[in-house]
Formats: sequence, C-alpha cells, structure tokens
Amino acid sequence: MTKICSRSRATEIILPCDMLAAMLQYVRCSDNNHNIRERTAYMERKQIDFVTHPQETHMVGDGFRVHNFIPQMPGMSRYDMDPFLLLDYNAAMPVAPGVPRGVGAHPHRGFSTVTFAYRGSVEHRDSRGNHGIISEGDVQWMTAAKGVLHEELYEREFAARGGCFQIVQLWVNLPANHKMDEPSYQSIRREDMGRVELPSGGGVVEVVSGRYKGVSGPARSHVDVTMLNLRMNKGGKAEFSFNEKHTTFLIVLSGAVEVNCVGVPQDNVLKFKRKGESFDIVAIADNTVVLLVSGAPLHEPIVGIGPFVMNSHEELVQAFEDFSDGKFGYM
Repeated sequence: MTKICSRSRATEIILPCDMLAAMLQYVRCSDNNHNIRERTAYMERKQIDFVTHPQETHMVGDGFRVHNFIPQMPGMSRYDMDPFLLLDYNAAMPVAPGVPRGVGAHPHRGFSTVTFAYRGSVEHRDSRGNHGIISEGDVQWMTAAKGVLHEELYEREFAARGGCFQIVQLWVNLPANHKMDEPSYQSIRREDMGRVELPSGGGVVEVVSGRYKGVSGPARSHVDVTMLNLRMNKGGKAEFSFNEKHTTFLIVLSGAVEVNCVGVPQDNVLKFKRKGESFDIVAIADNTVVLLVSGAPLHEPIVGIGPFVMNSHEELVQAFEDFSDGKFGYM
C-alpha cells in the first residue's frame, strides 16, 4: 500500500511519498549575476554520469595532437558509448607556418568518421575520388562502409600561414546490415546547417544531424544520431530532451557551461546516464562553444582493430585481406 505524505484538503489531491519528494527537491545554483535561483528537479530530469577532463595527448600522424576520450577513458568504452566508437579531440593549439601535415593515406571499414573543424582547416582526399576542404565551422561526414582509403592534412593555405587549430573527430558505428554498403562522403558547410536562435540573444544552436526544436540537420546517417553545435553568449540558455535510452554526451570547446547546475569547464566532457530525458545548458562565459551528441545504441557485437570495426572475428580477418588485395582502392 502506498504511503501518503501529503493531502490537499481543498482539492483532495493525494501524493505518494516518492512523488512528493521528487517534486519538492530543489537544486540551488548561482546564475551569472551571482544571484541564487531555485529550480524544481523533476523525476524526468536527465541524470549526469560524470564530468571528465582530458588526459595526456598523443600524435595522430604528424599533425594532430589529440586527447582520446572514447574508448580510453573509464566509463567510455565502445560498449558504454554505443553507437560511438571513438572521440578524438585536438584542443586548440598553435600551428607554425610550413607544409601540410596530418595523416597520410590509411583505410577504414565498418563505420563513419565525422570531423568538426572549429579552428583552422583540413583537406580531405579519398580513394573514391572525393576531395573537400573542411573550413572553420564545417563538418565532414565520411561513411567508410565496405572500405575506403583517405588522407587528412592541413589545408594548404592554412598550413602556409599557420594559426590556431582545433578539431573533433567522432567515429559512428554502422549497423551490421550497412557495414558493406558503398562508401559515401558528405561535405556539410556551416551555412547549410539547421539553425535555431536561443531566447534573449543567448546564441544559436546549429543542427548538423537529427532535429532540434523542429529544425533538421543536413547530415544523412544509417544511425539515429543528433549532433548539435551550441554557440552561446554568457547567460544564454538552451533546453533539451533526448530519449533516455540513447547515449548522450557533450564536450566544451571554449568557454564554460552549467548542465543542470553542474559546471563543465573548457576541454572537458560530460556524459549522461541513460536515465531521464530533459536537461538545460547555461553558458557561464562569453564565446562558449559546445558539441552536444546523442545516439541510439545498436546493441550489436563490436569487433575491431585499428581502422576496421566489424561484428565478428571472421569479418575482421576479411577486412585485412580485402585491404591487402587492394579492394579499398588506391591513392
């Protein structure tokens, strides 16, 4: 029998203890003017798993100095983060004038690589004849599928003049029935992304994939994923709601935010639990930029070595054989 904690005599509304506790739980946190605000914490509020800072960097090729979050960080294995296989973050760094550097021709099979350029620019070429320049604010979505070779280097003009460089690369797994599709390439310009203005001049949300507030992004994907760039002014606020079964996380590229009143500084990642749906993000610094990502887990076996991610050992062996036989093409 449910224990009754409160009864309203006027309306005879009966509230069970657990519901009353949830409704009356207050979260107190400072706003940007150092005033105190109180917000009711509802049962459906999305729960935060942890906030983590970047670990030591390592070089990818001779041009990218990255912090790896997925799959190396505790709590961020490929199964924890399904459908996301890798999150590499090249934090803002100076690049001296010189020749193009980066990663020469290398293979992929079984997933998509999604590259976000925040500072500087990257030039892409692949064995399918695709060529593109990812300029500041742009995104490249390459679906390797059955196999492709590609190279990623500093764009020539950027390399020659030098400057600040900052990128994020995500690997998104493909469902088993799409791993052997033909490869594809999408060059997504910032001006082609969906755009949602935040209230009171708080900034803008750029929709790369999925939907936000009824606005869709241009990216095509075999996986249900939402990727949003938040460009926020100090005090700007954005509200979100994602399926609680989805894997959801964010990385702060510049500035700082509070997420459900939990602070997240620059270069840190916040991961949510798969519990609850709604949350808000408040910028607590000017020129705040956040990448927010959410995706439906595939719940399929993950068998991968290096640039190949399949569903079985046999498929992985076949990937190496096909690469050796030149079936990924040539550059």
